[in-house]
Amino acid sequence: MPRTKTGVVRRKGHKAVLARTKGFRMTKNRLYKVAKEADLHAGQYAFIGRKRRKRDFRRLWVTRISAAVKLVDEKLNYSRFIKALKDKKILLDRKVLSDLAIRDENVFKEVVNSAMK
Repeated sequence: MPRTKTGVVRRKGHKAVLARTKGFRMTKNRLYKVAKEADLHAGQYAFIGRKRRKRDFRRLWVTRISAAVKLVDEKLNYSRFIKALKDKKILLDRKVLSDLAIRDENVFKEVVNSAMK
């Protein structure tokens, strides 16, 4: 078999890593060995961030719903409201409820009242 060299393939891989680390600080955007490590860590942080974003949005929705429920009825709290929704089989998720609480308070009041009947 003829001898093959990795020059073109290796250069392509190095350029790809250096392109992904463009804008990183110090030698992390210039030196391949350092850039490769930085690229691996950046990928892990991005993965974790995608999971955390879901968590953060759910917390935001819960906080908004809780505040809106308090405005409708001071004695009512978030957990009792969600339990009442489940008992009445009202299938609205937290994202939709949060959006209703912000954009259309009258409809949100109707949802609260129908859940608490």
